[in-house]
Amino acid sequence: MNPEIQSQKTRALCRLAPVIPVIVIKNAERAEGLAQALVSGGLPVLEITLRSDAALDAIRAMSSVSGGHVGAGTVLTPDDAKRAKDAGATFAVSPGLTDRLIAACEELELPLLPGAATASEVMRAADAGYDMLKFFPAEAIGGVPALKSLAGPLPRISFCPTGGITTANAGDYLSLPNVVCVGGSWIATDADVSAENWGAIQERAHAASRLSRG
Repeated sequence: MNPEIQSQKTRALCRLAPVIPVIVIKNAERAEGLAQALVSGGLPVLEITLRSDAALDAIRAMSSVSGGHVGAGTVLTPDDAKRAKDAGATFAVSPGLTDRLIAACEELELPLLPGAATASEVMRAADAGYDMLKFFPAEAIGGVPALKSLAGPLPRISFCPTGGITTANAGDYLSLPNVVCVGGSWIATDADVSAENWGAIQERAHAASRLSRG
C-alpha cells in the first residue's frame, strides 16, 4: 500500500468524527468497556498509544468492539508497526516520519498518519506521498496561528492537530479549513478509566462528536 493510498485511508478515518481520542491505557481488562463507551458516544476512531505494557492487549480487546476503528499511536519503528498490525490495529500514528517507517507501513499495508511540526517536515511528508498529517505537538509549536500560516503555501495538506488540545480550544482548531479532526486525551481521563466510569466518558464523547468543523 503506497503512501498516497495510505493517506486516502487515514483521511477517510479522520472524517468519521471531529475528535480522535488519544488513549494511554494501563489495564487491558478495561479496554473493551472503554471502547464501547467511546464508540457509543459517537467517536469510532481510537488511538491507543504504545506507551504502556498493556497497549497491545488493549488494541486486541478494543478491536472486537463493533463500529470501532482502532489504531496504534506512538509508532516509531518498523517493529512497532508490525506489533501493532499483529495486535489488530487498522492504522498507525507517529509523531514523525522516517524512511524505515514508510517502508514498513507500505509492506504491512498499514495506513499511517505521520507527524510533522515544521514546513520542511510537511514538505518532506508530502514529497513522500502523504497529504494527511498529524500536527504535533500542536500547542507547543504555534497552535492555530501556525496552522493558518501553513495553509497558504501548503493548501493541499490536511492535519489532525494533537498535543495540548482541550475542550476550550478544540473548536478553534476545527474551524480551520486545513484541519479535518483533532486528537485529544480529555475524553477518557485516567481517573474515569480506572473507575470504569463509562457513563461520564460516553457523555464527553457525545459532546465531542457534536463539535462542528470548518
